[in-house]
Amino acid sequence: MALFRLCVTAVAGVAVGQLLSINDLSWFGVLGQGVGALSHDDAIPPQAQVIDQRSFNVLYSASPLSDPDGNAQFSPPGTTRESLVGRPFHIYDEEFLDIIGPNPTLTLLNHTESDPIFHEAPVWYPAKDEMFFVQNAGAKAAGTGLAKSAIIQKISLSTVTPAIASQRNASGSVKVEAVNSIPSVMNPNGATNYKGQLLFLGEGQGETTAPAMYLMNPEPPYNTTVILDNFFGRQFNSLNDASINPRNGEIYFTDPTYGYVQDFRPPPGMPKQVWRFNEATGAVAVAADGFNMPNGIAFSPNGAHLYVADTGMAQAFYGSNFSFPSTIYRYNVNEDGTLENRKTFAFVTPGVPDGLHLDTKGNVYVGCGDGMQVYNPSGKLVGKIYTGSVSANFQFAGEGRMVVLAETELYFVTLAAEGAFPGRLY
Repeated sequence: MALFRLCVTAVAGVAVGQLLSINDLSWFGVLGQGVGALSHDDAIPPQAQVIDQRSFNVLYSASPLSDPDGNAQFSPPGTTRESLVGRPFHIYDEEFLDIIGPNPTLTLLNHTESDPIFHEAPVWYPAKDEMFFVQNAGAKAAGTGLAKSAIIQKISLSTVTPAIASQRNASGSVKVEAVNSIPSVMNPNGATNYKGQLLFLGEGQGETTAPAMYLMNPEPPYNTTVILDNFFGRQFNSLNDASINPRNGEIYFTDPTYGYVQDFRPPPGMPKQVWRFNEATGAVAVAADGFNMPNGIAFSPNGAHLYVADTGMAQAFYGSNFSFPSTIYRYNVNEDGTLENRKTFAFVTPGVPDGLHLDTKGNVYVGCGDGMQVYNPSGKLVGKIYTGSVSANFQFAGEGRMVVLAETELYFVTLAAEGAFPGRLY
């Protein structure tokens, strides 16, 4: 531990490579990089490494604006994609050490060759310790969209033993089960806990099957009830994700046009907005507008803030527009549920900020183009859980556990943080 503190002091104003040998530097897990201002008393965990942003503040080889690619993954100097995957917990700030704890792990539980069956709508059902999630709706490799609906699936987390969680690759060790809801949730994409049941958002199919909000019994026969499918007779565009206001139990949800840009919904008929729904009174109202593609949405644990991801950079079959948002916004939430003081919270790269979730301390986790990025409540990037691939969404399973959906890969994470359980009060 003395070595760690010595290096922290030594790097100030001097290149690390001038102070330490290559063998010394390998202790940090990132060849040629220092540890910045870290002074944490704990050792760097075996699956973690320090990323010093000062090592790439100046890059004479950075891509010009004439050749942009917001989807390209970045390897800091002295690293490779293999070394970044090898130690997937990337420490950008010492705050991340308290989040991941002394021995975080990332385990591959399952994978497919091409079908993106691990995509969205992760929702934890505590009574049976099961994690539900859905296939990618509209993906060409899945054949979903107009041809068939994406499916709901689940795994039992009780089968993820410590022996499994200690492995990096335990693919096939956990059974993935299909959930046949009755009636079917049509092209499900988002989900959250609500009143002891699971609330799914379906994107709809074609012109006649409208996007809808479904309440599903998490126990067989998985019966569903549609609780919302229009606004004064007008179909929504393509319902995406939802979060429950912990102060009043109202459902806030996003409505981009991903069904249209993936060719299974008609042209948009309303603006792309954030909505709020009071199931008790039936009231539906716009909560916020001004988005290109409103996507992931999540409340802070106390309900004081609402975070909304705008994934406008990703236009699906229409390609990417790198001048469009790849941005998380934060709103203040008033006591009456209205939103104000929109603030730019974070600009995310690579890829776009898709699923959003918070821990009990208000840290913001986002699925994006290289795994998950973690921001403290002030919007500072403190660390990454690096899968090396697009991880559209993820979900905590109480304290110290997380499931990550990376399209063709399914991961299990152990860490110190506890998820802010959505819908726990309502």
